[in-house]
Amino acid sequence: MSLEDKAKNAKDKVSGKAKEVEGKATGDKIRESQGKAEGLVGKAKDKLADAKDTVDNLKDKFDK
Repeated sequence: MSLEDKAKNAKDKVSGKAKEVEGKATGDKIRESQGKAEGLVGKAKDKLADAKDTVDNLKDKFDK
């Protein structure tokens, strides 16, 4: 995973957490849900990138 991808995923997770906390503080369930969803998107992107890296590493081992 590139450093740029890590930064984007971290941004999604932090932004999502901020929205979630804002929603909890204001009693806005929709905003809270949006924040949770955005945080999950960031986590999912991390997992997908990790899986891609694993596949690339396996591919490199078999190409040798």
